[in-house]
Amino acid sequence: MQLPFTGTCQCGGTHYEITEQPLITVVCHCRDCQKLSAGAFSLTMLIKRDSFRLIRGELRCFSRPADSGNTADCYFCSICGNRIYHENPAAPGVIRLKPGTLDNTGEINPDAHVWTSRAQPWVTIPAGIPQFETQPDIAQFLRDRAGP
Repeated sequence: MQLPFTGTCQCGGTHYEITEQPLITVVCHCRDCQKLSAGAFSLTMLIKRDSFRLIRGELRCFSRPADSGNTADCYFCSICGNRIYHENPAAPGVIRLKPGTLDNTGEINPDAHVWTSRAQPWVTIPAGIPQFETQPDIAQFLRDRAGP
């Protein structure tokens, strides 16, 4: 993906940019993500917190417990309510961008599927993509991908 990435909310009131490549992109099948997307799953792109810059608009936040046992601080446009990213207070250096808000979604390429134990029975996961029944240790997954 060509840097910087830019994105907006549904109403266009919130604009942001990302200045570094994502760490990983996952498809999450947990119930919270199903509710968030009003569909079968949600996309999440982990990025370094320092690479996110709000250009215009105001984000509001609410906190909720996540299926993983962590806390999710959920940031959304103050006008239309479109979710932009999540942040775990225990891991402040990384945010979980909702990449459907990117201006160019054609280059999104998921690296893994998580919470497949809660996937809808009619969803087919492509062969060759790592799958995890629950929440994996993402840091370990990234180390394993990087190799020795």
